[in-house]
Amino acid sequence: MRILAVNATATIDLAALALRRTAAGLLAFALAGCISLGGSPPESLLTLSADTPAAAGSGTTASPDRKVIAVLELDAPAKLDVLRVPVQVSATELAYLQDAFWVEKPARLFRSLLGETLRTRSKGAVLVLDGDETVALATTSLRGTLIDMGYDAPASRVVVRFDAIRVDSEGQATTRRFEAREGGVPAEAQAVGAALNRAANTVAGDVADWVVEG
Repeated sequence: MRILAVNATATIDLAALALRRTAAGLLAFALAGCISLGGSPPESLLTLSADTPAAAGSGTTASPDRKVIAVLELDAPAKLDVLRVPVQVSATELAYLQDAFWVEKPARLFRSLLGETLRTRSKGAVLVLDGDETVALATTSLRGTLIDMGYDAPASRVVVRFDAIRVDSEGQATTRRFEAREGGVPAEAQAVGAALNRAANTVAGDVADWVVEG
C-alpha cells in the first residue's frame, strides 16, 4: 500500500508539473503578441523618384531596328548595402544619419531611377529593361557600381558617385565615372533625402545621355 501511495503522489506531481509548463507556455505565447523585440519603426522612408517619369500608358515594342538597353543589377560597397544613409564624418570615420531610412537598398533604387530616366531621355527610341526579366534581346547593357550616395558632414553636402560600364552588342565595354554634389544641406533626414534625390537625378540623366548616344 505504501508503494502505491508513493506512485500515486508521483503521478499527481507529474501532472501538476505538466500543467504548470502548459500555463507558462500559454503565457509566453500571449506576451509574444504584445512585446516588440525590434525598435520603433521610422516615421517615414526615403526613396528616389524621377524628375520626369514616363507618362502613364507609354511603352515601346522591340523591333530589329530598335536598340534594347538592359539596366543590370548594380554593385555597391558595404556602407550602401543597408537601408541607412552613410555619413562621412572624417577621412577614416563613417556613421549613419539619424532617422534616415531608405525604403529599399540604394543600389536597387538607383537602378530603377536609371531605367526610368533612360525611358524619358530616349523618348521611346529604345526599349529599356530595368527589372530582373531576361536580357537576351539586349543590344546594350548597363551595369556598374554605386560608389557613394550619402552625406559629407564636414562639407555639409550630399554626394552621389557612380562608376558605369556600358557594353555594346559586340561586347565592347566602356567605363565612365559620374558624380553630382549639392552643398549647404543640413544634417537632417528630410533635407538630405531631398538633396540626394536631386543629385541622383543629375547623375542618372548624365548616364542616360551617355548610354543612348553610345
